[in-house]
Amino acid sequence: MPVANPTVARPQTATGAAPTGAVPTRASRASGPAVPAATAATYTNTREIRLELGKRTISLLDNGQVLGSWPVAIGDPATPTPTGRFAVRNKVVNPQYQSTKSGKNNPTIGPLGPLGDRWLGFHTTAKDQFGIHGTPPAWEQWVKTRSAVSHGCVRMLGPHVRQLFDQVEVGTPVIVTP
Repeated sequence: MPVANPTVARPQTATGAAPTGAVPTRASRASGPAVPAATAATYTNTREIRLELGKRTISLLDNGQVLGSWPVAIGDPATPTPTGRFAVRNKVVNPQYQSTKSGKNNPTIGPLGPLGDRWLGFHTTAKDQFGIHGTPPAWEQWVKTRSAVSHGCVRMLGPHVRQLFDQVEVGTPVIVTP
């Protein structure tokens, strides 16, 4: 059985450079230069991401209208997904997983990598970074069963995270409720 979520990592592009609005996340981290998140004053889009931990569902809304809703896997009770109001801090295509325990990068990137092929970072602490990311096929069962297995990140199926990724910008609000 695959490990539900190996140690925390940082997403990177294949070249190691930080991508669009690059800043990291927990159970997935982006190593590379941090780029400041968009401020509320500069963000004018009407879209928002809503994550309902109790339902283990993530939705994209535009002016209150649901554009899409998908199942997710969330943080294990020992390493929960943070609740509150956040914003998309960075978007990464083909993020690379870097262990916070060993510091080593997992060489597999893209759809088969631990973070899938899309990353939306939404919260950073002094130690960890949290994001919404893809899931390799071997771990899809955790998303399909809406399990609480990650180190705080939000896992989505590959096609679903790509849909969400393509419809949001850095600065899009991310509301996480219990």
